[in-house]
Amino acid sequence: MTVLTTAAAAAVAISSQAANAAPSEKPSKDEVKAKVDKLYEEAEQATEKYNGAKEKQEKLQKEISTIQDNVARGQEDLNELRDSMGLAAASQYRTGSIDSSIQLFLSSDPDDYLDKASTMDQLSAQQVESLKKVQEKQRELAQQRAEAAEKLKDLSSTRTELGEKKKQVQGKLAEAQKLLNSLTAAEKAALAAQEDRASRSAADRVDLGNVGSASGRAQAAFQAAQSQLGKPYVYGATGTASYDCSGLTSWAYAQAGVGIPRTSQAQANAGTHLSMSELKVGDLVIFYGDLHHVGLYAGNGQVLHAPRSGTVVRYESINNMPFQFGVRI
Repeated sequence: MTVLTTAAAAAVAISSQAANAAPSEKPSKDEVKAKVDKLYEEAEQATEKYNGAKEKQEKLQKEISTIQDNVARGQEDLNELRDSMGLAAASQYRTGSIDSSIQLFLSSDPDDYLDKASTMDQLSAQQVESLKKVQEKQRELAQQRAEAAEKLKDLSSTRTELGEKKKQVQGKLAEAQKLLNSLTAAEKAALAAQEDRASRSAADRVDLGNVGSASGRAQAAFQAAQSQLGKPYVYGATGTASYDCSGLTSWAYAQAGVGIPRTSQAQANAGTHLSMSELKVGDLVIFYGDLHHVGLYAGNGQVLHAPRSGTVVRYESINNMPFQFGVRI
């Protein structure tokens, strides 16, 4: 009886606690938006690192290709040198006298022969020059092959890094989408309407004031970026269907005939730093402490940029983000 009474009391206590426990509260629309915005910012941070790894990969691939081309040409030159000396050997063989220089060439290690030779008088000046060319070409090819091998190792690790950064971006975006999917249809519609009001199409009239451009190329870059208003943000994209933040700015300056680095961090060091009061139309504007966002100054306190996932290329107040400095290209 004591055991049964105790068990019954415990059951009543547990059911009472369950009844009194507050149900888990569903986050509000604003809370979801705040979390999603934070995830999008983290995704953009990862995107710029992804862009940096991708740029490094492309650079390494070009360097490796150049080295491999040089090695191929160098091997052809070496073969020609050997062929010319081989002809000399054949000629001497027919006359029945192969001199020491030709024997040297035909040996398995001409470098070792030269290093150990007691005198160079055995060889004619022309023969010495030919053998030196063979040696130099062999050393050059060995060095280039070693350099290519090192760059291939670097390329492999860069590809691994690229894959990791891509997963980070995709993970953040998937987490954000999961949060958005938790909203009701009405809440999703309200957020979409809010975003539509923030995003300005190319037809919108924005008061950009009358601030001149820093240069003709800055003006040309800004006008190019203006032509892309309304294009969606997509991580890693450089146009013209879509852009990320540094993809837009690098594309815009390319249209003005100016090459700038691919990532926002590299663009931050591509020119002269400016305070907010010094900005002119077309100057780069760098945001956040880790410099992971960039746009183009549009005048009158506005910036033209590709903000983040779920948005389009648009104008926005420069005060909506933590301004770091401007950059004049």
